[in-house]
Amino acid sequence: MFCLRLSAVCLLLSLFTVSVGFAGADVFTVDHDKFPFYPSLFTYQSSEVDFNPPSVCSGCHPQQFEEWSGSVHALALVDPVYQGELLLAYKKAGHDVTRQCEGCHSAAGVVTGELNQPGLDGLSEMALAGVSCDVCHSVVGTTHWQTPSHEPENGSLVLRPGLETADGPMPAKRGPFAPDEECGMGFHQCEESPLHKQADLCAGCHQVYHYDAHFPLEATYLEWKHGPYAQNNIHCQDCHMVETETFLQAADNFRKPGKGEYRHYFNGANYLLYSLAKAAAEKSGDTELAGNLQNKYEMAVKRLQAAAELEVSPLYRDGVLAEIKVRVRNLRAGHNLPTSLTNIRQMWLEISARNEQGELLYQSGVMEGSGQLPENVRIFNSDGMGADLHFALDPWVITAFSRHDTIPPKGYKDVYYGLSGAQLKGTLLIEAKLRYRQADQQVAEKLLASAADKIDLQAVYGLTEVPLLPVVDMAVAQVEVMAKQ
Repeated sequence: MFCLRLSAVCLLLSLFTVSVGFAGADVFTVDHDKFPFYPSLFTYQSSEVDFNPPSVCSGCHPQQFEEWSGSVHALALVDPVYQGELLLAYKKAGHDVTRQCEGCHSAAGVVTGELNQPGLDGLSEMALAGVSCDVCHSVVGTTHWQTPSHEPENGSLVLRPGLETADGPMPAKRGPFAPDEECGMGFHQCEESPLHKQADLCAGCHQVYHYDAHFPLEATYLEWKHGPYAQNNIHCQDCHMVETETFLQAADNFRKPGKGEYRHYFNGANYLLYSLAKAAAEKSGDTELAGNLQNKYEMAVKRLQAAAELEVSPLYRDGVLAEIKVRVRNLRAGHNLPTSLTNIRQMWLEISARNEQGELLYQSGVMEGSGQLPENVRIFNSDGMGADLHFALDPWVITAFSRHDTIPPKGYKDVYYGLSGAQLKGTLLIEAKLRYRQADQQVAEKLLASAADKIDLQAVYGLTEVPLLPVVDMAVAQVEVMAKQ
């Protein structure tokens, strides 16, 4: 009996010790030896093989190069909005923080030590190329589960541009399909990589976490993983690396694209970046690139307009029209709507009610002439807050969301508009619009003004002032309803 009691006491003491030890441990621990570029979490297996810029790849892969040119990957570093944000962060938080951003916007520039401050002056072609051919095709693995959050974040990818072979250093490139005998043509080795077919490849940079608190400012990958697209084996590449028609089939029917259907467009919702880049191409006289960017702009708009759907329904009380219900469906986005930096993105509803004479009886969500939205607008996005639990906008400050209102894949949200104060009679025409833009007007003006410290916006983009940001109507619905049943 004494032995049994002693064993029980020892067990309790051991459990208490483990419990105390666990409680005293940090939630997010960083292995700086494993992640030497922290807070960027890229890992670099260096050798005598250097990264090659896209112009080298274009010699054998002209179609892929043309598709990539002008893409958001190609523009990732030179994007003036990004450069403006980077410079603000650099001034307020220092390079030890901004390296997190630089890792995903130009991984080669970070791991080779070339990037150490905002701006583009003096950078090599490889660094300026942003998310280029040799970056993605040099990924040999992930460290998603070894990160401080034990989730994909901030570039948790392993880069190895080449190998040391018996014949000397040799570039080695990885892709989603089994290579044929002529692959690489003696310039580089070819390796089949199942990772390049999977969302895990994209996850490292489309999970943006706070550099220290490891809060997900952007959780696009997890939004996908916890939804029906992941369950039906439709990955990022199946929607963003295909033509629009192929994307529609993948979203509507969960049809996996065939090998020959993939393209290097990386097309998404950032039509503003295409618009700015097109202005720069026209300014420089590169009409071919300007046409390429216009095509990508139109593709982005088409995808936005295919992503959502509106349903408008009247609600009556005692036979009198009391409310209008607007259901917003995420019809075809494999992640939430909106996604990415949701505290910056703006997706909102504009609604109007008119009588039979066309007179306006009610409206909500109408943008002001200055580009600002009214305070009572029904908007789908997030509000950030810092460690002090007060509102925050800057990503290096935000450690949580005080409000997070986005729509999951294949999901919906309902919005109700009360009409009790309006003079209602006869037939009413109700119109609802779902509208989208990349950022608040004042935020865009702030970031581009910051970028002007490093980039001559007039010389490069022809900008003498920040114009009103373009707005895309993602969905429009009209319905006639009776004021009384």
